[in-house]
Parts: sequence; C-alpha cells; structure tokens
Amino acid sequence: MAYGLARRELRPRVPLRPGEGDKHGLTSLEGLAALSLDALSSVAYGPEAIVLALVVAGTGALTATLPITLAITFLLAVLVVSYGQVIAAHPDGGGAYAVAKADLGANASLLAAASLVVDYVLTVAVSLAAGVDALASAFPVLGRDKLLVCLIGLALLTAVNLRGVAESARVLMLPTLLFIVAILGVILLGLLRSHPVAVVGTHQPVHATEALSALVILKAFSSGCSALTGVEAIANAVPTFRPPSVKRAQRTELMLGALLGIMLIGVAVLIHRDHVAPRGGVTVLAQLTAGAYGTGWPYYATSLIVTLVLGLAANTSFGGLPVLMSLLARDHRLPHLFGLRAERPVYRYGVLALALLAALLLLATDADTHRLLPLFAIGVFIGFTLSQFGLVRHWATRRPPGWKRRALINGTGALLTTLAGVILLLTKFLAGAWAVVITVPLLMLLFARIQRYYSEVGEELGLGRIPQPPPRHTGSLVIVPIGEVSKLARHALGAALALGDEVVAVAVHADPDRSRALEEAWQRWNPGVRLDIVNSPHHSLVQPIVEYVQRAAEGGRQVAVLIPEVEPTHRRYEILQNQRGLLLATVLRARTDVVVCLLPYRLKL
Repeated sequence: MAYGLARRELRPRVPLRPGEGDKHGLTSLEGLAALSLDALSSVAYGPEAIVLALVVAGTGALTATLPITLAITFLLAVLVVSYGQVIAAHPDGGGAYAVAKADLGANASLLAAASLVVDYVLTVAVSLAAGVDALASAFPVLGRDKLLVCLIGLALLTAVNLRGVAESARVLMLPTLLFIVAILGVILLGLLRSHPVAVVGTHQPVHATEALSALVILKAFSSGCSALTGVEAIANAVPTFRPPSVKRAQRTELMLGALLGIMLIGVAVLIHRDHVAPRGGVTVLAQLTAGAYGTGWPYYATSLIVTLVLGLAANTSFGGLPVLMSLLARDHRLPHLFGLRAERPVYRYGVLALALLAALLLLATDADTHRLLPLFAIGVFIGFTLSQFGLVRHWATRRPPGWKRRALINGTGALLTTLAGVILLLTKFLAGAWAVVITVPLLMLLFARIQRYYSEVGEELGLGRIPQPPPRHTGSLVIVPIGEVSKLARHALGAALALGDEVVAVAVHADPDRSRALEEAWQRWNPGVRLDIVNSPHHSLVQPIVEYVQRAAEGGRQVAVLIPEVEPTHRRYEILQNQRGLLLATVLRARTDVVVCLLPYRLKL
C-alpha cells in the first residue's frame, strides 16, 4: 500500500446510460418527462405554422385553423395507437432504424437512418430558434441578435453534453409539469374570458395574396404536421422503463397523445375564437398567453418556461443522435470512431457532429423558425411511414394471435403518414423541402459507401477466416535511436531488451568529435548492446535513421523501432520539449512497414 494515497479501482468504470442495468427504470410519469418534451413543446410552433400558412388568404381564412388542427389531432391519435403496436413488437427499442432493418431490409434501413439524422439535427435547430422566439416575445431586445443567442444556446448544450451530464427524469419532471400547467392555464383562462386581457406585439397589416383554396389548406395542414414530431421517441426507448416496460411505455404514449391533442385543440379554439393573426415581435402562443394572463409576471414566467422546455427538447437530440450514430458505426455504416465512448457515458464524436451540423443549419437559415419548419416534418414522416410498413410486414410474417387487427392498425397508420408525407413534400418543396430530398439520398449513399469500404477491408484482412499458413518465429531486431548516454537511454534499452531477440542502439551525429566521445562513453558504460553511429554531414536526423531501418528490414526481417520520448508532468512544459521523436515516428509509419513504438519517460517537473 502506498501511504497518503486513496484507494483506486484498477479498472475504469464507464457509467451506464438510463436503462442499462438499472433495476428500477422510468415510471410512466418520469418517461413522459424524459421522452416527451420534443413532442409537447411543438405546441409552441405547430399552431403558429398553420396560422402563417392560412393568413396569405386573409384573416378570414384563419377560421380554418380549427378543422385543420382536428385533422392533425386525428392523425396524432392514429400514430399513438400505431406506435403502441411498435412498442409491443420491439420491446428492445423500436425506432424506425431498428424496425426497417429487421423487417424491410438494408435499403429501407439506410433511408430510416438518413431521415433520423436529418430529424435530429432539425430538432435542435427548430427548438433553439423557437425558444429564442418565445424569449424575444417577452424580452424584445433579444430578438435583434437571434442567431447569436441560438448559437450561444447551442454552445452551452454542446458543452454540457460533452461533459456527460446525463438527463435525469426527476429533474425534467418539474419543467415538464410547469409547461403543461402553463399551457393548460392559457387555454382554460382564455376560454373563460370573454375577450383577451391584453394584446402584445405590433400590428401588421394583412393583405390577402391568395384565395382560400385546397392548396392553401393543404399547405397549412403540412405546416401544422410539425406538431407531430417526437411522437416516436417513447418507442425508441422502451428498455428504459420499469417492468413491465411495454405496458408502461404504451401508457406513456397514450398520455403524450392525450396531452398534446388537448393542447393543440385548445390553442386552435382560442385562435379561432379571438381571430388571432400574426403580429410583429411576438409569437402566436405569446399572444394567447397575454390574452389569458395579461402582461404581468405570469406572462414572463410562461415565456421563460416555454423557452426552457424548448431548450430541453433540443437537448433530447444530443441523447438520441450520438446513440444512433454509434449503432450505424457498429453496423459499419459510419466511421467506427462514432462508436467510441468515453469514461463518461458520452459518444463525444456524435455530440460534436450534431453541434456542427446544427450550427451550419442555423447559419444557413439565419435561425428563422419558419424557414426551418418546411424541412422539419419530412424526415419525421419518413420515419413514421417506415415504422408502420415495417410493422405490417412484421405481423404478416410472424402471424401471432390477432395479427390481422394489428396489421390493419399499422397499415392505416402507414397509409395516412404516406399521404401526409406526400402532401408535405409537394406543398413545401419550393419552400425548402427540396434540400431534404437531396440530403437524404446523399446520406444513404454515404452510409452505403462506408459500409462497402469496411466490407472490402474485412475481405482483404480475411476477417472471420483462419489464416494459412500459421505464423512462424523469426529473429526480431529492436532499433533504439539515442542521442547520448543517459538515464533515458538506459530506460529505452531496458524496454527494448524485454521486447526483442536482438537490440541495437543507433545514434546520428555530424561532428566526428562528438561521435568519438559517444563511443568512449558507450564503452565505459558497456550496456551489452551494440552501438551504430551514422554520420550525417547535412545535420539531418530523421532521414539517416529511416534509411538505416529500411536496410535492416530488407529480406522480411521483423524490425521494431523503440523511440524514447520525454514527458513533463505539467502540460505547460511540453512546448519546451523537442518533437523529433514524433516526427521520426510519423515518417517511419509513412515510409516503412516496421513496428513503431513510443516509450514515455515521465519527468518529475
């Protein structure tokens, strides 16, 4: 035992993600808090997207908000029931990628993966942009630098997730509960009041540019479908629930559907009754909040709560996309580094990739929520449709009791989500959906090319096959570059003698006097290792050693080069050390096939 030192574990322990080895798991309420913020928070921008799509036909067209919302709520109900079937069929996590991979084949799984990547990135961008909109409704000064505020929020989320601060359901329960109470309070008080208590925002004249046609209604419907994002999150995380996990996850899915449906319909009723039209500097939800609570502290508190929940909704992607990327890396469809996990439960390369992509998207759209929404729902509905069609094939293939009823439920969901997806694509194509149409196939091509590369590498390496003939022992040579007789040389030679059959020390000198001095010191020391001195008239160190190694490796002899490196205790002193060892190692790896080893000698300074 070393005195004065605390006991340490010999093996590093990697903390578990929620659901990994947890005997308790999430309850239904905790699952609602941890997995439903993305869906519930969409009430902040989904109804507003309907209003903005309808107002082009004049304020009179806003009466169509309620029937359109009812149609979206019906689709929500179908999705909730359908995803209840997904949960039952895939209790190990039934995300669109898993369902497509299991039931629809390789190409469908590539499509699901690409659409999920797009969805996760857009979730971050839309949630941050909508959150800043909500904040700017209460504090208008923040609206002037919306992009900057979004990027600062993204940087904070990235830093938190790189540190590995895991989401806690209990921590999320409070903001989720406050959000639900605040929105339901807006609806109830708004309905009880005969007219709005206060009006916020600046008046904007509305000029009808189109007639209220079927096309305008379809555009409004497709815009409002952004409120359905996040419905699938519970089905993706069934193992995180407390047993019986399937029943708890299904119950949570029903709770989510009921709450989201009530909030969407309530907001639509208020918009219809009070003829709420877009106003400058505020969101539609902020107008309804002022109409119910007035402009006192409840108004500001609700705006802050909405902003907080939208920020937490953005954070769900940081838990989802890095895990998806690790699964793709395991399936050889992304570089394997995305599957590396730090001692904290964090896939850091996935977190960084998500942050970079979301930042580029915010910069490209100037953090405009309504430029992002046309891109948003298409990737989501691709996942919806693949999940439902995959379940239809799942039931038809396995044919458990009652499979026809289950196939009918998922088949109905598949047809409706396909129809909604086609409407989304056609009505939003010129508004930006074309970017998704291009991005998704490119991602599929990228995944397929990476998978092909790994397959070809595996074939060349003979992975999974016993290599013939077996390896034979040949005499090995360990070459140790040294500068002079020192403790560093003794440290390196001791390690080399333990590694190889023959060890030779190599020194490069341009000065004959220094060469003779080194030979004399070597003879006096007599370490039992041959010393070869290479003359270098041009004062080059790397090239002479590389040529020496190349000559030693001729004939197929196994050669290793052991390069000692001085490592100071404090990082601030690293710049004071020469980097010739790293340079030599880099050149040897590039020009030879020998084994290159870096041996640290740690200083006490």
